[in-house]
Amino acid sequence: MLPTENRLRRREDFAIAVRRGRRAGRPLLVVHLRSGATDPHAPGESAPPTRAGFVVSKAVGGAVVRNQVKRRLRHLVRDRLSELPPGSLVVVRALPGAGDADHAQLARDLDAALQRLLGGGAR
Repeated sequence: MLPTENRLRRREDFAIAVRRGRRAGRPLLVVHLRSGATDPHAPGESAPPTRAGFVVSKAVGGAVVRNQVKRRLRHLVRDRLSELPPGSLVVVRALPGAGDADHAQLARDLDAALQRLLGGGAR
């Protein structure tokens, strides 16, 4: 489970990450990252926590499949939060193929997307 302070919940925060952040697409998912964004809702903290949100549409599958994909992605992102800059906003959008993918395939695509976003890889 993703800790409460690391969850992205507000619509405005999702919009900021998607519209103003960098994007890296993979066959199973698209990752949007807004690095070091300050949280206007947090009290005067010096280093706001990294927050992540997930978008899994009906194109991925039925309710059971969508929830399974969200659980897998939450678990994968939780293990990678320490690699992200403090205050970052991350939105992971699952593509239709994610419903048929296993845990290892999702992990591979997530790692490749984050490496591209953090390392500044070629587009």
